[in-house]
Amino acid sequence: MSGRKVVATNRQARFNYEILDTFEAGMVLLGSEVKSLRAGQAQLKDSYADIRGGEVWLESAHISPYKFAEDGGHDPEGPRKLLMHRREIDRLFGRIREEGLTLVPTQIYFTDGKAKIELALAKGKKQHDKRQSIVERQQKREMDRARSHRR
Repeated sequence: MSGRKVVATNRQARFNYEILDTFEAGMVLLGSEVKSLRAGQAQLKDSYADIRGGEVWLESAHISPYKFAEDGGHDPEGPRKLLMHRREIDRLFGRIREEGLTLVPTQIYFTDGKAKIELALAKGKKQHDKRQSIVERQQKREMDRARSHRR
């Protein structure tokens, strides 16, 4: 059984968006990008996925240049093509267009030596929803403290 080695997570995604569904996609990468990912040099903050021309593209994800690569390696924030089945892409495109949803990357990880990305179909939270999330988190923390203090 193979494990899942997580390289980068987008922690802000769960705060800024209400996650409705998640999908796994492969990534088209250069060798220097894979080396950087294996070294854990990736950041998903402010990144998003877009569907153009029937293909899914990852935008604004930062993969640091690999310092041993020839000719500078790769563009750190360039667009990267994601690999998904045609039926999945069409279904996603329909939901994004009709329901006004967004594709947000939540994790980059390796499975069986292949770089994968987890995309979330998400709906943006309003400011008051974010405040409510903070209050719920604080209440949960206080309850946990009270339980541990009682023991």
